[in-house]
Amino acid sequence: MPTLKLDILVIPTYNVKSLGIADASVYPTDPAVVVSPTIEITPPGFNMISLPFVPEDFNIFTSSTLGITYPLDELLPLPDGVYFLKYSVFPAHIDFVERSIMRVDQIQEKFDNVFMRLDMMECDRAIKTQAKVDLNTVYFFISGAIAAANNCAIVEANKLYIQANKMLNQLINKNCGCSGSNYLINF
Repeated sequence: MPTLKLDILVIPTYNVKSLGIADASVYPTDPAVVVSPTIEITPPGFNMISLPFVPEDFNIFTSSTLGITYPLDELLPLPDGVYFLKYSVFPAHIDFVERSIMRVDQIQEKFDNVFMRLDMMECDRAIKTQAKVDLNTVYFFISGAIAAANNCAIVEANKLYIQANKMLNQLINKNCGCSGSNYLINF
C-alpha cells in the first residue's frame, strides 16, 4: 500500500488571467487520508489566501479566487512574479508540500508580441540579426528567473525578471531605422 506523498505541479494555462495547479500526489488507498485539502497561495504583492483544493484534479485560480478582485468584477491578469504555494491535508503541520514559482505569463505575452513584430518588419539584415540576439538574451533572462524561483533564489529571480522586462521595453521603444531607402541602398 502506498504512503502519502503530497506533490503539486503548476501547469501552463496560456492565459494571463488564470493559474493552473495540478495535484500530483500519491495517496494511500485505505484508509483515505485526504482530509481538508487546502492550498495557500501568496501572489506577489498580495496577502496569502487559503483555498479548498480538489485532490487528484487540475485546479484553476483567477484574480477573483485569489482575492485580487471581487467575485463580480472583471477578471484581471494575474501579476507576474514569485508565487508561494503550500498544499496540505489535515493535519497541516505534518503533511504538506511547498513550492515557489516564477509566473511569467505577462512578460511572455510581451515577448511574443515583440518577436512577431520583428518577423514582420522590413529591416536590413544586420538590424534583424541584432534584434534576434537581443530577444535571445531576453529569453535567457526569463528562463533564468524561472529557474531561480524554482530553486528558492527569490532575489535573483526578481533581478533577472526585471532585466528581461527592461530589455523588452527597450526593444519595443527602439525604432529600427527601417525605410525604403535602406533596402534600396543595401540591395
